Amino acid sequence: MRPVRSTAAHKTDLLAELVCSNSLKSESENSAPWLLKEELRRLDSLLLRVALETRVPAGHALTVDREVFAQAISRAIEADPHIELRREEATSIADDAITIVATGPLTSGALAEEIARITGTDRLFFYDSISPIVDADTIDLSIAFRASRYGKSLDGTDDYLNCPFDREQYERFLDALLAAEPVPAHIAEDQTPFFEACLPIEEIARRGRETLRFGPMKPMGLVDPRTGRRPYAVVQLRQENLRADSYNLVGFQNHMRFPEQARVFRLIPGLEKAEFLRYGQIHRNTYINAPALLSPTLQLRSRAQVFFAGQISGVEGYVESIATGLVAGRNAVEFAASQEIRSFPRETAIGSLCAYVSGADSRNYQPANITFDLLPQLDEETRRRMRHDKKARHAEVCRRALARLDEYLSVYA
Repeated sequence: MRPVRSTAAHKTDLLAELVCSNSLKSESENSAPWLLKEELRRLDSLLLRVALETRVPAGHALTVDREVFAQAISRAIEADPHIELRREEATSIADDAITIVATGPLTSGALAEEIARITGTDRLFFYDSISPIVDADTIDLSIAFRASRYGKSLDGTDDYLNCPFDREQYERFLDALLAAEPVPAHIAEDQTPFFEACLPIEEIARRGRETLRFGPMKPMGLVDPRTGRRPYAVVQLRQENLRADSYNLVGFQNHMRFPEQARVFRLIPGLEKAEFLRYGQIHRNTYINAPALLSPTLQLRSRAQVFFAGQISGVEGYVESIATGLVAGRNAVEFAASQEIRSFPRETAIGSLCAYVSGADSRNYQPANITFDLLPQLDEETRRRMRHDKKARHAEVCRRALARLDEYLSVYA
């Protein structure tokens, strides 16, 4: 609907604008995020192709220049002769048309009400967060140092900037963080649970004075070159774009007022004079109770011509949204051609995401990222043989998933 109608989080009229992080998570081979991306690559996902073309350094993560990424996707969609792009707010879902509902985050009120109407269920909310971005020229490089944890990066370079704390600096920062004034919630607090995998930094801090040091501020695998020792705590900064003129504070999503963010985050060593290009924010995400509503093909059980994909279905994360969008698109084509819709193999990451969306406990449904817990276990003999080798078990899960995907594609290409 942008730019006819914007949202509190989006800044452009580009398609595929990445609102929160610019990271599509790990590219470490045989990790669950890698497996999902590898499956999408074998399906020739446009977004994965563009992500590789617009990649910026970030260790083992696939991280993109979000502006260049969105520009490239927008050009591809606008240039496709089979696509008519309408810039308007969608407020209704037709009864007689094949429709893919792939809205979010920040679904407009009118469309959310229409989704509630056709699903016959109340809306569900959770709040998601955005990390701050600082001007690279305002980072004090006499304090912040370049390094990746344990020296791990794809090309041997030190991809992150690291702001090191001693104990006194950490305690002072923590006190300021806990005392900072928050932005008031838009609706009652008991109706707005946070997503556990994306907690605001101040919410993590309230769980104990050491929680940040074992979470987003963990110093493990890093050595401050000024002291030759591991810092007491650290804030990592990740490159935002190909020009390397801005960095985001990794894991520092928050819902403090903007002046409070400037005051508190300038207590981070190396950011004393930081200029913020974007402050952290909190925003609403809307999702349906998918297990009560959707089949494994992402079709609405009560209206087979309506498909749901992305965050509205209850997957969390860019790549997870890309995956369910691709599935819904393929399935809608088969439905339009009156062909049998074939679910992705359960052993694949894509198939496991669809199985979670359609088969989780509908009484306590929560958004999910891809994890190995969602994929079927290995057989008992294999688990017993590899019981002391977690990496080998994960590698075998990935091998099995990709083999099943290749079989699926060879039969149904």
